[in-house]
Amino acid sequence: MKSSHYSFKPLNIGRIVIWSLFALALAIAPLLFQSSLALTMLSQIGYLIIICLSYNILLGQGGMLSFGHAVYTGLGSFIAIHAMNMAGQPIPLVLIPLVGGVAGLGFAVLLGFVTTKKSGTTFAMITLGIGELVASMALMFPEFFGGEGGITTNRVYGKPFLGMTFGSQMEVYYLIAVYCFACTVAMFAFTGTPLGRILNAVRDNPERVEFIGYNTQRVRYFAFIIAGFFAGIGGGLATINFEIVTGADSLNVVRSGGYLLFTFLGGATFFFGPIIGAVLLVIASVLLSELTKAWLLYLGLVFLFMVMYAPGGIASLIMMNLRLAKFGRLKPLIASYLGLAGTGLVAILGAAAMVEMIYHLQLNAALGPTMTFMGIQLNATALNSWFGSAFVMLTGLGLFEVVRRHYIHQWGEIQEAVEKDIKRAEAL
Repeated sequence: MKSSHYSFKPLNIGRIVIWSLFALALAIAPLLFQSSLALTMLSQIGYLIIICLSYNILLGQGGMLSFGHAVYTGLGSFIAIHAMNMAGQPIPLVLIPLVGGVAGLGFAVLLGFVTTKKSGTTFAMITLGIGELVASMALMFPEFFGGEGGITTNRVYGKPFLGMTFGSQMEVYYLIAVYCFACTVAMFAFTGTPLGRILNAVRDNPERVEFIGYNTQRVRYFAFIIAGFFAGIGGGLATINFEIVTGADSLNVVRSGGYLLFTFLGGATFFFGPIIGAVLLVIASVLLSELTKAWLLYLGLVFLFMVMYAPGGIASLIMMNLRLAKFGRLKPLIASYLGLAGTGLVAILGAAAMVEMIYHLQLNAALGPTMTFMGIQLNATALNSWFGSAFVMLTGLGLFEVVRRHYIHQWGEIQEAVEKDIKRAEAL
């Protein structure tokens, strides 16, 4: 029977605004931060957003803990760099990321069929084994992987594209930004597809999915292939950015662990969480590593505390507070947040001073016992420096605990008030 009227879905204005702001941020970022370091960091953030989001297809959406995601990123990079160095009719540079994507997809088709046969811990172990296997092959086949020196290329080749030769970092950034936006939109659209929905169901209750007639292995396999495709695109963009690919750096389990760590820190249960994780990854690997030799220790401690107190990542903390803001209950917590930040910072500074003195004695003993920390001269061999640092740390911890207990009590009261507001609204 023919319908006598048409119904139209209303536009999601909020979603349009968010995506517009995201595109605007990508467009104006290099205009606000114009230094060479800033452009390099922005370029890295761009392709790492794609890689972390592709990893989140496995972890966040499918519940698949992978220790070998760098395999598909790295192999995509190697295929991309060989395509750039290809003699005769070279592939246009703007299509090189798609070459990496197709390579990542192809290897995911090949390796994913075996990998996704199992789930849970077995899946994680298989990905770890495959990751180590591929990484070891980098030295076995130097013709393809370039040995320890890797493979280099030159991104300035062929005819200019829209007047751009991609010789400058600014032009490379905008190429990465276009791919970043397109891939982010595509992966967000994937979350709303039937495959994306059933993938969430496989994550939450695979037995029930099997009961209603779906093959959970096939669902995981298809998701694995899609994740491999976008990982390969990220690898191709990384190749264009750095113009060099090495097996030791691109394929090892440390790289895969980095994707896992920062995707988790950003928040694997929310779509925008890996975007936060990509930003944190660049800040940690570029800025924090330059400030201190103990940056991996600090990173490990942050990960430990996040697992213990905020397993949903930074994105979950943001969403919890947005919920309170929606009901007008966030303002009373601002003072507590400032108190937690201030006291926590004091405790961190005291602990960091002791860590830096230990690292100074171990790594820089030839320079003498004196060192500078946050503009303060410390003597790594003097007891007063150690007692002073310990006093600052313990004082900060004590004050933090006082503020934390007050915050927990306040948080509970506000949550009860929010629940009452919800019930009152439902009763109307």
